This record gives sequence, structure tokens and C-alpha cells, in this order.
Amino acid sequence: MSHPSSPNWIRLFRWSAPILAAPLAGCNWVVMNPSGDIAVQQRDLILISTALMLLIVVPVMAMVVFFAWRYRAANKAAEKDYDPDWDHSTKLELLIWSAPLLIIICLGALTWVSTHKLDPYRPLDRIDAKTAIDPKVKPLKVEVVALDWKWLFIYPELGVATVNELAVPVNVPVQFDITASTVMNSFYVPELAGQIYAMPGMKTQLHAVANKEVGGVGFSANYSGAGFSHMRFGYRALDKAGFDGWVAKVKASGVNLDRNVYLTLAKPSEKAPVAYFSAVEPKLFDAVVNLCPKPGQRCMGELMHINMMGGAGKESARETQGLRYDFPNSHVIDQTERNEGVQTAPDAPGATEAPNPDHTTSDHSSHSGADAHAQHR
Repeated sequence: MSHPSSPNWIRLFRWSAPILAAPLAGCNWVVMNPSGDIAVQQRDLILISTALMLLIVVPVMAMVVFFAWRYRAANKAAEKDYDPDWDHSTKLELLIWSAPLLIIICLGALTWVSTHKLDPYRPLDRIDAKTAIDPKVKPLKVEVVALDWKWLFIYPELGVATVNELAVPVNVPVQFDITASTVMNSFYVPELAGQIYAMPGMKTQLHAVANKEVGGVGFSANYSGAGFSHMRFGYRALDKAGFDGWVAKVKASGVNLDRNVYLTLAKPSEKAPVAYFSAVEPKLFDAVVNLCPKPGQRCMGELMHINMMGGAGKESARETQGLRYDFPNSHVIDQTERNEGVQTAPDAPGATEAPNPDHTTSDHSSHSGADAHAQHR
């Protein structure tokens, strides 16, 4: 039995659809298919909001096509519907205004609830949609420092630190304390949760949880200079045995992260390799937040306390030692260490191989944190 021939435009669309969809083949759909409960809730919020708005958009677009087709000049049958004196319809007015109003009310309620429920500063109350968090479980604390142009992760309770590699245990709540060394960045792991800004002299927070073992990539979502495009780090969610093994590998590096090493690490560099530190100087993160990792600098917390107490008296007016925080005499870069625009080589001292952006298969245990960043821009 023969089928009636399709209009030309239908046949054209049918054959061109695969070509039009081809650019989407390279898209990374991690935002729509994350592995962390917070990111899943954020994805659901996007989908629900989009569906609510499409309740108006789709009918309006359909009516535009319908009216254009029905009342075209060639359709003589529509001339009988012509009514030049028509000016009001109560039913039509109710439909036009009530539908958008109801959708706005739904969007407003959804926004209000999700804004409080997904507040990055709010401690988690569940592992996933079916599992509540045991009140006895203590969140894993990770201190994050956005450097130029790499990421430093400090695990204060474990006494270790890493550069450009973040690992978390599955089904364990994680509290991120986030800051930056020089300029504002944005910490973002699409698999885990939404982005949160990292700002110098301030500490932001993010609470999240990983629900399955996965490897991914995190990055800065806020432009921060020449090395921004390479400011990525490997993300790994591991089971308990895998995470314990990862911690043991980091502790085996034998490199201590003290303030002198941090100041070397904080100098601008691009494509920095993964580095492990088996020990971390106590209160290093607090010193970074308070802009006083350099010896002799006065911490911002100390200065704020002095101001709160009414000042240090007129005799302190000329006491400027340790009060310079901005370039060229900043808490990171000295006048003699200007950025001349020379890119750090991927094979800088201490790096045995080119950095792997996914950090899922390469073994970086031999990298020395102090050597890997000895060169800078």
C-alpha cells in the first residue's frame, strides 16, 4: 500500500534533524546527570522551573502559528469571523491573566523553598532522597584555597593537603571552607554541587555529599586571569576503602606544607601538576583567610579586633609594618617577582608527566609539592 507523499518541508526536516543534532553529541551532560544529592536537587529545580515556564511558552508559540495560518489572506473561510467592533472578553481576560499568575505563584513558592533548602551554608540533613543523615556522623572538613592558577585542598582533620586533586568519601557529608589568595574565583564541581565564590580575605562555605563512586573535573567558573582556562582539578568520589587508600598515598609523599612552601606554591603558575603533602602547618588556612601567611604580617582578624576595641591609640598612626596586602607588596607576590607572562612548563621540576585533567588513571604519588611549583610566571 502506498503512502501519501509528505510535504517538502517535512521531508527536509526529517533528513536534516540528525545533522542539526550532531553538535550536541559532544556536550557533557554532567549538570543534568550528577552524582551528588545537592546537584541532583539543583537539576530537579532547573527541570521543574523550565516545565512550569513551558506551560505558557508552548501554548503561546502554538497559538502564534495557529492564528497566522487560520487568518492568512488566502483563507476566505475566516472572513466570516471578522468582527471589527470586538473589544472585550471576560473569559479570555481570565485565561490570559490567571494562567501566568498561577505559574508565577508556583515559581515563587519553589524559589523560596529551594533558596532555603539549598543554601550552601546550611548543613545537610540527608544523604539522598531516601536516607537521612545520622546526627552522630561528623562531616568531613575540606579547606579550599583558590590560587593563581591552581587549587589547594587542605584536610585539617586528616593532616594532609593536595594540589589540583580533590577526593571525598561516598555517602559522607562534606563541609567546604573556601577562600582565595589574590583574586576572586568560583569553586565548581558539577558532579557534586553548584558553584560558590572564593574571595580573598573572606571565607565562604559549601555543604555537599557524593552518592556514588565517580571521577570528574572541577574548575573555576569565574575568570581570574591568564591561567584561568587551565585552572582545573581532578575530582574523585571513593568508597571508604578507596578513600583510606588515597589518604595513605598522600601521607606517603613525605612533603610538609608550611608557610614557606605555601608562599612558593601561591606564586602564579599554569598547568600545575597534582602534588601531595603529608603534613600541613596548623592554622595555615586561617592565615590565608586573614591575609597574613607571610612572616611579620598582621592578620586582618587582629586588626578588626583592635578597631572593635576603639583603636590602638595615636602612637600607632605610623605603624605600617605588616599592613601592606596589595600588589606589589602583597601577602603572596613581591616587587621582584612580577609576572612577566612566561608560562610555566608542564614538565616543571618535580613533575614526572604531563598533567591529566581527569586525574583518574595517572599515578601522581611521586610528585613533590615543594618542587612541582618551584617555577612560576
